[in-house]
Amino acid sequence: MSDLSKMKCVACRADSPRATEQEIQEWLPQIPEWRVIERDGELQLTRTYKFKDFAEALAFTNGVGALAEQQGHHPALLTEWGAVTVRWWTHKIKGLHRNDFIMAAKTDELYKP
Repeated sequence: MSDLSKMKCVACRADSPRATEQEIQEWLPQIPEWRVIERDGELQLTRTYKFKDFAEALAFTNGVGALAEQQGHHPALLTEWGAVTVRWWTHKIKGLHRNDFIMAAKTDELYKP
């Protein structure tokens, strides 16, 4: 099994294949705190990270933003007092791609509770 956190995102096009159910089941164990949800008919990965205050949550949000810019793949972020919820999915294919699992693993590496 490849270490998702060491992989890089690849450019995704509208005709790129979505992750298969088999791939999802293979990759999820590497990101055990993440859940697959369906939102507006699209599968997405989601996780909420906990922090002791808003400043820590905001610093984490900024770190995720910098990572997203570096990889050219961007999440939905909700920053609140003591928590940040991150959702990854690939807009162009309206669902999950390997890039989303890579970014979830990289996001986990940023988290220092």
